[in-house]
Amino acid sequence: MGFFLNRLVFYFGALLIAITLNFILPRAMPGDPVTMMFANASVQVTPERIAAMKELLGFVDGPIYVQFFTYLKSIFTWELGISTAFYPMTVNELIANSLGWTLFLAGCSTVLAFCVGSVLGIFAAWKRGSKFDAMVSPGFMALQAIPPVVIGMLILFIFGITLKWFPTSYGMPEGAIIDWLSWDTYTGIAYHAVLPLICATVAQIGGFLINMRNNMINLLNEDYITMAKGKGLSENRVVFNYAARNALLPTVTALSMALGMAMGGQLVVEMIFQYPGLGNAMLNAVNGRDYQVLQGLLIMITIVMLTMNFVADVLIVALDPRLRKGGK
Repeated sequence: MGFFLNRLVFYFGALLIAITLNFILPRAMPGDPVTMMFANASVQVTPERIAAMKELLGFVDGPIYVQFFTYLKSIFTWELGISTAFYPMTVNELIANSLGWTLFLAGCSTVLAFCVGSVLGIFAAWKRGSKFDAMVSPGFMALQAIPPVVIGMLILFIFGITLKWFPTSYGMPEGAIIDWLSWDTYTGIAYHAVLPLICATVAQIGGFLINMRNNMINLLNEDYITMAKGKGLSENRVVFNYAARNALLPTVTALSMALGMAMGGQLVVEMIFQYPGLGNAMLNAVNGRDYQVLQGLLIMITIVMLTMNFVADVLIVALDPRLRKGGK
């Protein structure tokens, strides 16, 4: 119990630091959100109208500490204000419209990368030193070192622009209406998600592959593996029933952490493919100096990442009895 309390205190402190930085960083950017909102207006906007709009949106002039406590109140009541870049949409509505797309992309890509990377890691460890291991392990490690923006641009150019096999932007066919009772909705979403999903998946496979390979190599020298081989058990049974099952323990916890980290990692992919998730909304918010949206998106991403890290801590203790005894 003490372990969980310590982790909760740690994550709450990390959340407070993130909330404070979330308040400071957008305001350090040059430009004013309300002024940017009227920058391209066809008619001249009077200072009085700008001041009235600032008051309506909550950008009241005053001491910085007053603004900070107003900001804290909005966080804990989850009343994140009105967007200036997407006016008159509220930040809550914007997050609700975008979060599902990001969760879908991040969840699917991470689970796919986990499955592919774990299987490849198992065989790379079992065939250690073979041509398969020599090609697969360094190859995916090299891919992991390449920035996602480079992988995304290559995939976009080859499969979207040159071959024209898949759409290059958006999450649905243009003009389509989402109807969750229609099969066309699901096929349209899947078809538009192919390229961003490939990009996000390829960038993560290397980490899971090396993690599983290292865990397997450590376990293959254990006595119970040697005994299983000595009993004449089949190779598949030794690999999957004995070695892989135990090697999955740290890999499962790595999956939980990767799901949290994927929330931040998908933003670049979404910007490249104009995918209608949090990343695309963040890009528009940055261009429009939309403090409200930036703060809402960043705090949402932070909460998801900290939550998944806490889940990983819980899984580590739940799956490993040794840690569970030490955590009391």
